[in-house]
Amino acid sequence: MYNKKIAILNNLLSQIEQNIPFKDKSNPMVSKANVGWQLDHTLKVINRVYKYLELSNPHDHKKDFNVKRSILFALCYIPRGRAKAPKVVKPPNVILTADLHTQLNEAKKHINNIAFLDKNVHFKHFIFGTLSKTKTLRFLEMHTKHHLKIVHDILSK
Repeated sequence: MYNKKIAILNNLLSQIEQNIPFKDKSNPMVSKANVGWQLDHTLKVINRVYKYLELSNPHDHKKDFNVKRSILFALCYIPRGRAKAPKVVKPPNVILTADLHTQLNEAKKHINNIAFLDKNVHFKHFIFGTLSKTKTLRFLEMHTKHHLKIVHDILSK
């Protein structure tokens, strides 16, 4: 089950890699942030979430119900402009290509290592609540697709 989700995320990471050359492109009609910001933020989220999963105590995992999560996860959709990125995953003012590649390589390792983590690892999201390993993979897919759509819109308009 995890292999399919991990394959999807690896494909999304390939799309991130393909867009790195366009990191300085922007379109204020689509987003205040440029392509580099979108890519850097997405990679920071993947890497930070993996660290939270890795450090979580599987014995502390408790299921919870969250209406927003139930609806948005079913749709595989995150609406634009509704939430602000937490400080820990905000990109720096200057985004270097080398930094994007470093974060990308780290994200590739982390995504592939998720399968080896205990089935009860979890991540607490500030809106979606406590996410199991499976729900975390879904969140990472949704979040990455959300930012790649913004990148696509910046580049195509």
